[in-house]
Amino acid sequence: MGVLSLTGCTAAPSPTGAAATMAGHESIPPSAAPIAPSAAPSTVATPETQGAGDTKPPLAGASHPTKAAAPPSPSQAVPAAAVGGASATASNQNGATTGDGTQAAAILGWGPVVAGDEFSNTGTPDPTKWTVYNGPGHAGNGIRSPQAWSVANGVATVSGDAVGATGGMSAKFAQQKYGRWETRMRSTARDPKYHPVLILWPNNNASPNCAEIDYAEGNSDSTMMKFFLHYACSGADHQAAMSTPVDSNQWHNYAVEWTPSGITGYVDGVKTFTDTTPAHQPSVGMHQTLQLDWFPDGSATKPSQMQVDWVRVYK
Repeated sequence: MGVLSLTGCTAAPSPTGAAATMAGHESIPPSAAPIAPSAAPSTVATPETQGAGDTKPPLAGASHPTKAAAPPSPSQAVPAAAVGGASATASNQNGATTGDGTQAAAILGWGPVVAGDEFSNTGTPDPTKWTVYNGPGHAGNGIRSPQAWSVANGVATVSGDAVGATGGMSAKFAQQKYGRWETRMRSTARDPKYHPVLILWPNNNASPNCAEIDYAEGNSDSTMMKFFLHYACSGADHQAAMSTPVDSNQWHNYAVEWTPSGITGYVDGVKTFTDTTPAHQPSVGMHQTLQLDWFPDGSATKPSQMQVDWVRVYK
């Protein structure tokens, strides 16, 4: 990712009609908006009609906690402690290390949920809410398959196998400019070559400045989670970033708040990133994507999983 040599970033292809070549995690079909992480552009996977993905149980050895209800709107918003700056790259010492269930939406008074998915169905992801990728993996490595996804017991699971067959999907809901997104996510004791990613990606895969918000991006170090704001298509100064120490194999709530004033990131309700530079802000609407991306290095890969308890969008 530019000057930051980040292995966790996935690249997205340059679909027809994109205003600029977009680098990112999402695999995007010509008919669906893409997802992209922070890397050089790669071929986008074209999602098709969802396949009958096999149903998998929750992660072994860890019972799924009672799903936390979406927070009510408190009478007073409690400000989170500010951390970092527009271009901060140092590790943030205030990040959570274990998931305590705190939601940014609750302590900041974001109000009612306006869109999202609680994953209350069983089988495959709800096709009215998600476009599941079906095509080449990040940078052409492995594949993104609908069969990698399953939903059961209130959790969506995407599995990556030993040869790079993994998955991703793009939200059809809340394709909007400005808003607040929060997602509860964890990975297994994953192979370092599998990177879990939560991204806001430009609608219609089109953005003049290759805008991309990776509000949780894992890499080979499972004790660290990164936040990236991409605001240029190339050059040494094309992104702002922050690292937060966090055990990504435990449940955590990752959130991003995007207003006309700037972009702020949170982990378990604690502010971990902020950028208020006007030139860095996306100029187009964005939407949620979920991905488990494979970064092979020639060594054997162990099967891994990423799980999502819920995705919630607020005004």
